[in-house]
Parts: sequence; C-alpha cells; structure tokens
Amino acid sequence: MSAGKRFVSRLTRQTHALVLAGGRGSRLHELTNWRAKPAVPFGGKFRIVDFPLSNCINSGINRIGVVTQYKAHSLIQHIQRGWGFFRGEMDEFIDILPAQQRIETSWYEGTADAVMQNLDIIRSHNPTYVLILAGDHVYKMDYGTMLAAHVEQEADITVGCVEVPVEEASAFGVMTVDTDYRVTKFLEKPANPKPLPDKPGQTLASMGIYVFSTQVLFDELRRDHQSETSAHDFGKDIIPSAIERLNVMAFPFRDPIRGDGAYWRDVGTIDALWQANLELIGTSPELNLYDSDWPIWTYQEQLPPAKFVFDQDQRRGMAVDSMVAGGCIISGAVVRHSLLFSQVRVHSFAEVSDSVIFPDVHIGRHCRIHKAVIDRGCRIPEGTDIGLNPQQDKARYHVSAKGVTLVTPEMLGQDYPHGL
Repeated sequence: MSAGKRFVSRLTRQTHALVLAGGRGSRLHELTNWRAKPAVPFGGKFRIVDFPLSNCINSGINRIGVVTQYKAHSLIQHIQRGWGFFRGEMDEFIDILPAQQRIETSWYEGTADAVMQNLDIIRSHNPTYVLILAGDHVYKMDYGTMLAAHVEQEADITVGCVEVPVEEASAFGVMTVDTDYRVTKFLEKPANPKPLPDKPGQTLASMGIYVFSTQVLFDELRRDHQSETSAHDFGKDIIPSAIERLNVMAFPFRDPIRGDGAYWRDVGTIDALWQANLELIGTSPELNLYDSDWPIWTYQEQLPPAKFVFDQDQRRGMAVDSMVAGGCIISGAVVRHSLLFSQVRVHSFAEVSDSVIFPDVHIGRHCRIHKAVIDRGCRIPEGTDIGLNPQQDKARYHVSAKGVTLVTPEMLGQDYPHGL
C-alpha cells in the first residue's frame, strides 16, 4: 500500500459519518406513504440507503450515525438486520439516531437541526472530521479522496458536487466557484441556475455531501441555531452563510478512470427511479453492481435461486434482457427488459416488459404489465393490464409525467405487507 493510501486511510479513521435518512421523498408519491425514501428498494436486492453506507465501509469509515425521522420502521429494521457486523471493541459502530428531543421539544426541523440535536453524540466520539451524507442518492464514491482534498486545501468546509445540465439544476443546490474551486456563491434550488463559464450547458450541483472540520461544524451549527429566521438547512443556510467567512471548497466528483463526471443519481421521482433501475440491465451500465472491488452491502435474505418453468410454445418461462433476484419463479410467463426483486411470482401466460417489480409481488395469469413500477406485496389479479391504457391507469393508479405507472397494494384494495 502506498504512503498516499495510508494517509487517506488515517483520515477516514478520524472521520465520523452522519447519513441524513429522515426525509419522506414526497416526489415518489405513494411509494413513500409508509416508508422513508432511503428505505425504497433499488437494484434488485438493495435499498437506497445501502449505497452511502457501503461507500463508508469501502472508504474505511466505520463510525457512522444514521439520522431517521419519517416513518423509519422499515429503514431501522433493515439496518439492524443487514448492518450488524460492526465490532464495538474496535471502535466501529452504526448508530441509529431518531428524533428524540435531545435539546429541543420538537422534531428535526431541517438537515442542520438534525445534526445540531446530536452534537453531544458526535462530540463523545471526538472525530477530527465530520462527513455529512444524504441517505437518498445512488452512487459509488471513495470518500477518502474528498477528505484528502479537504486537508490539502486547508478547507473549513468541502462540498461534493457534480456537473448537471442547466435545465435540471433547479432541483439542486447550485454553486459558483473560482478557478481554484473555492465556492463563491451557493443557491438552493435556484429558478435560473448559472452555467459554468467553460461549459455553457452545465452547472455545478451539490451532492448533499459535506466534509466539516469538527470544530467548524460545531461553531456553524450553534450560530445557525440562534437565528430565528433560519430554516436550519445545510444548503439553504449553513453553506451560504459560511462562504464569506470561511474557506469553503467544492470537490468535483469524477470517475477515477475516465476523469469526467462519475455516476450519481437522485432517484427522487418515479421516472428517475424507474430509469435508474432499468439502466442496470444494460450490457455495460454506468453503475456496476458486479464490481468486487467496491461491493454494495445489504441485508441478505436466504432465498433459493430464481426458477424458470415450462417450455412449451405458448407457455414458456423465460426472462431476457432482464435482472431476476433470488426466490423468483417465472412460471410459463415472459419477462423482457425488466428488473425483478426477490420472491416475485409471475404466473403462466403473463407478460412483463420495461418494468420494475419490487419484492414479494405475485402477477396473475394472463396479466400484461408494461412500463410500470409495482410496489412490494402487490397481488395483481389474473387478466389485469397495466401500462397499456394510460387513461384507464390514471383512474386507478399513479401515472408519472413520462408515462410510468406506479401500482401499490392500497391502489388494489390490499393491505401493505410487513417489512416495507
């Protein structure tokens, strides 16, 4: 191992990560009626929160807090089941930090307030750096390189950023930087984002990732806490306020091999979630889940292999151009260009195409499902068509702006399953 790698390793051991996983994610509509956005399934066997948590482990950060609030039961259950391999005697841990009125009598009132209410816990671990992470984005990132840049540039705060098209940037915090990537302006979700000088069609968007030198974090949170006009949010308040007083640097997230923009997805809408899942099916997807050098960890259910039964001309169990998780049975049905999570049953003569099917779904005989997201536990009645007639679908289901049909158990008059 090189000296540079040892240096980064030392930095990560001195870092406490906080994953902000308390948001609802209202743009996912009924998918988050009973679960927080970070608990939404993704990629055939994972949940969204597994990606920042796996990034921490793979980066050598083993002191982690997960901040929860909105309908967190399934999220907490998932972390307890899948992330219980830390060794306390090695000063490794993953703490779940629900809103518990530690210093106030209210819920978390913003991302900054969520951290402020847990300052005593952070202080007890005495980290040199605090890494603040959004719990609802999908990407693979070595946080050690960002920490190294933070130290090398003698930054007080470092903000992770990606280049995005100007027309999409109004959904993010947008930064203006100088030639050294020092942040000179930060606007949260601006109506008219400013493009990069050398790339007119692109702008720098915040990833919701921040490295703070610990004392700087404490000072800025206390300052913000005393403001009666603050929304107590990192993007709206903490970062814009710090720019004129502190050394706030941007860290462009780039692919370590290509040197250009790396894979990062905000799967905060039905369309984005559907598209990001189906991108994984491609021959060489940008997000490689088969990368043994950077594994994505999760709760691993003990399930049998997927099974495909019947081989008759009109009743052939098959899946092509698809990903199928363990425990699935494709019984005399055809699945094309779709992603099936665990324990999905597709019964005879059914057709599934361009769809994302969450765990424990049963699709009845002669069903036709196209361009849909089917939520966990749905029982699709025999002969049901979904995604073929938008007008009919809108009367019963949710149809997105780009024509993706979302179906949940409640829309079918069924109870939600345990363990969402």
